[in-house]
Amino acid sequence: MKKIIYGLSLLMISFVSGHAQQILSENEAVRIALRNNYDILVAENNAAINKANNTSGNAGMLPTVAINGTDNFSLNNTQQKYFNNTEASSNNASSNSFTSNIALNWTLFDGGKMFVTRKKLQEIEALGELQYKETVLQTVSDVILAYYNVVKQKQELASMNEVINYNLERVKILQTSFNAGNTAKTNLLQAQIDLNVYHENAITQKSVILASKKALNQLLSRDINLDFEVTDSIQTSYMPNTQDLLQKLYANNASIQALQKQVDVAKLSLKELQTLYLPKFSFNAGYNYLLSKNAVGNVKTNNSFGPQIGGTLSIPLYQSGNVKRQVSVSSIQLKSSEYGLETAKLALYTQLANALTQFEAQRNLLTIEKSNNTLTKENLDISIQRLRLGETTTLEAKQAQESYQDSLTRLLNFEYNLKAAETTLKQLLSETDLKL
Repeated sequence: MKKIIYGLSLLMISFVSGHAQQILSENEAVRIALRNNYDILVAENNAAINKANNTSGNAGMLPTVAINGTDNFSLNNTQQKYFNNTEASSNNASSNSFTSNIALNWTLFDGGKMFVTRKKLQEIEALGELQYKETVLQTVSDVILAYYNVVKQKQELASMNEVINYNLERVKILQTSFNAGNTAKTNLLQAQIDLNVYHENAITQKSVILASKKALNQLLSRDINLDFEVTDSIQTSYMPNTQDLLQKLYANNASIQALQKQVDVAKLSLKELQTLYLPKFSFNAGYNYLLSKNAVGNVKTNNSFGPQIGGTLSIPLYQSGNVKRQVSVSSIQLKSSEYGLETAKLALYTQLANALTQFEAQRNLLTIEKSNNTLTKENLDISIQRLRLGETTTLEAKQAQESYQDSLTRLLNFEYNLKAAETTLKQLLSETDLKL
């Protein structure tokens, strides 16, 4: 019965501990960031503002209608003398004037500016969507790199623990050999010192893991102290098609698309200003009402009402050179936007070339290091066995142990660097495994 209870207790403890920490996958981390990341939320709001501004009314294509009313009351001391030599005077004579109207104003022609403005607002809305997408892609890239940095640091700790086990075995062998009088105590002491150093490194590595988890939590905009577990390996199966990447680079890259939209907006801004040279015609209509009352004077009351209709034609003749100046400045700004686009294209092409070179280099290095890691592990196992049989020195075993540890570190670095190069390539092509 005690054995059964003990077994059930272990099972319950294992179940609880297994659910105590959340297993966070790469895709789930990205999804959390898409929901919570503040940079994404701000970019989303900016895109929503641009969309809200894209209306016919904001472009000036629709009329404005307003109801206006004014009421003026006054008290006056008056003295009036008429041509027939009669006089009239009054103290504190009151007068009241009330006017109201409903007015419609509609610009029917403004040189085509309203149509250019509407097109510009549409382009600005599209630009906002591209800038939002660019922010999302950058955040996704940052999250993926931060996620696999946690994986890498945990693998680094696992490799340290593996080497610690080899070091423990070396200490046991040398302790037995020392007790039998077959080795000097200095060899045993050095092995114990090496073991302590590895334990210190493992403690330091745990701090590095906690810091990398906090950095990821910060990107996910959640409690930085929230603990979680990650996968235990870095997947590196991505194989880029170089020719396909080069063909799709400018068409797919969100940054280039956004810069192209900025050029389009600059062109429309120039066209907007050029319409200021053309005449404008506005239509206005309304219904007016007037009521005035006077205590003294020829008119005691005045009441009038009725519709009114009219139009205004404005032909610009001289504007102090302001329109010419604005057009000139806008033309220069357009050129600057075009230069910026071309500069970005060159930089993007260079970045893609470097990323492809980095990807290929890290893939080759990883292939070599995997083979090298197998060799160093086999060499370490043989060295430990030879040490146990007294066929080698403790220095040789230590060197084999350090060689294996260095190989594990290089292997992890190559895997992470390969994942980083893959992430960069996907970001440059605005590719992601998730629907944005």
